[in-house]
Amino acid sequence: MKKSISVVALLFAASAAHAEDGIPPMASKPEEVGLSSTQLKRLEDVTQKHIDEGLVPGAVMLVARRGKIAWMSVLGKRDVAAGDAMKFDSIFRIYSMTKPIVSVALMQLVEEGKLQVSDPVSKYLPEIGKMKVGVEKTVDGKQVLQLSDPDRPMTVQDLLRHTSGLVYGSRGTTLVNQAYIDAKIGDRANTNAEFVSKLSAMPLKFQPGARWEYGVSVDVQGRLVEVIDGKTLGEALSARVFKPLGMVDSGFQVPADKVVRAAQPGPRPNGEPMTPRFAVNDGAKYESGGGGMVSTMEDYLRFTAMLANKGELSGKRLLGKQTVAFMTTDHTGNRPGRPPGLGFGLGFEVRTTTGEAALPGSVGEYGWAGNAGTLFWIDPKEQLVAIYMVQVSDPDRVALRNQFRTMVQSAIID
Repeated sequence: MKKSISVVALLFAASAAHAEDGIPPMASKPEEVGLSSTQLKRLEDVTQKHIDEGLVPGAVMLVARRGKIAWMSVLGKRDVAAGDAMKFDSIFRIYSMTKPIVSVALMQLVEEGKLQVSDPVSKYLPEIGKMKVGVEKTVDGKQVLQLSDPDRPMTVQDLLRHTSGLVYGSRGTTLVNQAYIDAKIGDRANTNAEFVSKLSAMPLKFQPGARWEYGVSVDVQGRLVEVIDGKTLGEALSARVFKPLGMVDSGFQVPADKVVRAAQPGPRPNGEPMTPRFAVNDGAKYESGGGGMVSTMEDYLRFTAMLANKGELSGKRLLGKQTVAFMTTDHTGNRPGRPPGLGFGLGFEVRTTTGEAALPGSVGEYGWAGNAGTLFWIDPKEQLVAIYMVQVSDPDRVALRNQFRTMVQSAIID
């Protein structure tokens, strides 16, 4: 407990110093902003139990409400093998929490009049316009792909909401999924331009706009940003998002002098294999807009605070109020593919009903998660931001972040 108190004291001092540049001030206690200290202590105890059992190496957790940091906790190890304690400034692989950042950069380009969400992707990436839709058929007792032209072009909106026909190879067993695996789509040795060139030879899994399916759509967005902005994706994000918000530890590689701050996965209980994770300093050419970034709790808090404040933070506006509202509204409608009660906007999952989904929450809350277990969401109705930073294995991540989400929701008392 002494450790938690000292961490909170340090954060209080830091937040007071940074209040004018994006870090919300600390509440005196969670109850000041309508949250239960008792329930949040339960969440901390449950997380510590996971750490003690070896399921989670370490965690950084934070809940802000009504413009103040209500609670945070730093537990466990940054690196189990090195015996190094987790710290508030530890750097995490955020995987798919990269997607909202890239979507913000793309929508900045829309605001600048450089493209429209209704534009065909092929207007900027001509090779994408050559992709065919693959439909599995049985011919002479064998499954084969029959290719045909799409009914309509893939649009920028399709990329933003995952209705493009693009998929992740590992998230299915169809011939299209296998084609992605065989072609090594997403290989970190490829540049973003090479990724799109290789991808354009793949079949689409379904007609653009027909359904929602998670995939490499935002990686293509990343290349769109490069082509339209005339910079690498990392350079564009740095200029458009990181520097304005003061996100000093976010990017696609961890510099040599910061590698000692990188949070590492630990061994799973009972010797079960741990999901391999990319090396944060491997010098990869691929700047994956869909899942390649690293970040810290403080940096991502700045990003979420900007969104919660309708596109502006500390006098620096990244997006217009209407653009944020547009992005955080459901764009999937009645298309198949989404879980009950949960739609998808332009870069974010969006809650559409209070019930139906198996998790509590408010209509209009939005956010997303990362493959190594990270999670964030923003609830405009409750004026709440919650962020969960861990590096865990694939079989464990969904249950852990759902537990975090449910327990945070249960802490709202006023």
